[in-house]
Amino acid sequence: MLLDETGLINERFNCDFAPAEAMDALWAAGWRHFGHHFFRYNFGIHAGRVMRVLPLRIDLKRFTFSKSQRRNLRRNTALDITIGQLGVTEESRSLFERHRLRFAEGRPDRLEDFVPATAVASPCETLQLSVRETGRLVAESYFDLGERSASSVFAMFDPAITAAGLGIYTLLKEIEHSLDLGLDHFYLGYAYDGESFYDYKKRFQATEHFDWKGIWREFRNE
Repeated sequence: MLLDETGLINERFNCDFAPAEAMDALWAAGWRHFGHHFFRYNFGIHAGRVMRVLPLRIDLKRFTFSKSQRRNLRRNTALDITIGQLGVTEESRSLFERHRLRFAEGRPDRLEDFVPATAVASPCETLQLSVRETGRLVAESYFDLGERSASSVFAMFDPAITAAGLGIYTLLKEIEHSLDLGLDHFYLGYAYDGESFYDYKKRFQATEHFDWKGIWREFRNE
């Protein structure tokens, strides 16, 4: 794909602390972060192709769960869910080691490449959502809170459990928590304008995409 009129955007900076209202502003301008490393870019390479990056968010005031998403929530009602402060454990790292084997390319190395080990080490408020089945950790995800919005950071699940849709389940529970807090937006992260492993992010109602010119537009998954 050729560059469009926005040109190439590839920016980054490091930050030790960002207040909640600053996180809202950064997400609204297409920024993401892993730990103290903040970044935004509008083109990426996937499967040997140059693709346009689409920052995605949900307008929570217009959002409703689809039938398949409600089925996912019902299917997993027996699981135990906790949402609390960020605190990576050895159990978290063990789950990550199993999860990372799913990736044939771009395999992640360390959980701490995505989230710090403790809440005090995070530049903003980061929550940890843990999913247990009969006491065993089977999925975990991490998401940030701003003043009026939240943003998904990273999720992992036991690859031996495929039928439960745990990767989507943790994302649905993050959205549900954001709705309970009365937030305005939930940021899904980046996807591509072409087909990729990020396409699950395109399947939520009331989704908007950032046009890299300062405007969030209705996303149409065609």
